[in-house]
Amino acid sequence: MDLQFDTDGVPFVAWGEHKIRLERTATTNPEYIQKAERELRETPINVKNGLAELRLLLQETNLHVPLDNDEFLMKFLRPSKFYAESAFKRIVAYYKFRRQHDDYCKDLTPNSVRSAFDHSIISILSPRDQHGRRIMVVESGDRWNPREVPLKEVFRGVQMGLESAMAEPPTQINGVIVIMDMKGLSFTHVMQFTPAFAKMVVDWIQDCIPIRLKAVHIVNQPYIFNMLFAIFKPFLREKLRSRIFFHGFNQASLLKHVDPVALRKRHGGLLPEPEVSGPVLWKMMHYYEDNFKVTNSYGYVSKCK
Repeated sequence: MDLQFDTDGVPFVAWGEHKIRLERTATTNPEYIQKAERELRETPINVKNGLAELRLLLQETNLHVPLDNDEFLMKFLRPSKFYAESAFKRIVAYYKFRRQHDDYCKDLTPNSVRSAFDHSIISILSPRDQHGRRIMVVESGDRWNPREVPLKEVFRGVQMGLESAMAEPPTQINGVIVIMDMKGLSFTHVMQFTPAFAKMVVDWIQDCIPIRLKAVHIVNQPYIFNMLFAIFKPFLREKLRSRIFFHGFNQASLLKHVDPVALRKRHGGLLPEPEVSGPVLWKMMHYYEDNFKVTNSYGYVSKCK
């Protein structure tokens, strides 16, 4: 299984009957368009007003962002339901996080973030689920050797994967779900985490990243997972906590939430084997290396607070 290219030069991977690719152009799916209006208040007048108001708010900051780029602004307006003030707060929080945690966020490009994909720890381009949501799979047990891929690089891989998803209008509308496969989780894995790291990640999810995180599914977790979850639990607000589901080794439980058409066989799904490997997905994202570089150029123009 390797990378292929459409007639328009855009890369994709064929996975059974699915064509896995980044969907960076405006969606024409009537169901998604209706959902955007119903759930996100996305109407022509709200889009027009939201863009205009957000531009005005951003002009008063020392943020370097592309004010004339509607696609960039829509990335923050959609999850904020086109309330410009909320979108503005999300942009400020997002770039403050990147400035404050520069060691985790600097140079988020495929060339600089590779190890988590080389070891197939991160996968973001499974087929969409029955609700049109993008699925991210994080392998947090057997496939993760912290000596080869430090926790910092896993988090950087997650960030880059979600940056890819954030650029997709269908994902901005429908959101993302995360499947965390804990099979083989050990004490060595748990010891990589600290309360400070847990707080950083949870703050990033809850307050900074402009994405609709609809569910987190924990699968194949051993008993020691309770020790890991206890590190994160104090920082979770009710909204995010209510979207975390624990399935253990009960595949039928996961299938109540996610259509098997969009799941790997080892998770009870129908996707064919072999799975799409991390290195192949990395190649696809590497095609957009220049786009990532441009995205990384945005932010605060100085280090002052």
